[in-house]
Amino acid sequence: MSEASHASKPVCAVVGVGPGNGAAFARRFAAEGYAVALLARKTDFTGELASTLPGSRAYACDVADAGSVAQAFAAVRKDLGEVDVLVYNAGSGVWGNIEEVSAADFETSWRVNTLGAFLVSKQVVGPMKAKKAGSIVFVGATASRRGVPRTTAFAPAKAAQRSLAEAMARYLWPAGVHVSVIIVDGVVDLEGTRRRMPDKPDSFFIKPDDVADTAYWLTKQHPSAWSFEVEARPFGESW
Repeated sequence: MSEASHASKPVCAVVGVGPGNGAAFARRFAAEGYAVALLARKTDFTGELASTLPGSRAYACDVADAGSVAQAFAAVRKDLGEVDVLVYNAGSGVWGNIEEVSAADFETSWRVNTLGAFLVSKQVVGPMKAKKAGSIVFVGATASRRGVPRTTAFAPAKAAQRSLAEAMARYLWPAGVHVSVIIVDGVVDLEGTRRRMPDKPDSFFIKPDDVADTAYWLTKQHPSAWSFEVEARPFGESW
């Protein structure tokens, strides 16, 4: 399907699509009439999901590799058009203290959470500035605000991601491009997390569909009252 055939549909690129928040973002924006580009390292899951979302496609993309990112977004532009909304949901967590985490673990976390966000953003910023419109939503974490022993690799990467987002927001807001961050604080409701935490009540978990509602709301805010950082936290979460 050519770009011209999608001229009437805005394009949302969701980077980092799995069965949780990523899939929920894709479904939410597709329901609002977007052609959704689903990007992940492998297309097994995303290919099936894209087939259920009209006008959407799955793309293989390793966010830690500049060549892979460039190739994926060239395909998105060819197939769907320029990106109107970018949701950066790619994240990698290696848990352990300073003695347990390796240099490779530390670098991998930074590459996925921070370098990937940088590389992907570079692909969409120019066209958004040219249109004086667009939205970039980073999916962050409470770890961006504090380090604890087990987040020795993850927290620095998420803190760097948040700083990147803030630098971008200060530069791009005056150009009409809304950059924002969702601080996700809690455990996402997935089959795997439910199995690992069978004694936790339903209210303990973050619902992906509700996080997706927050992301969509951010992209529809009026420029007179844009938000940079919002939190998604279950009411029962300790904070």
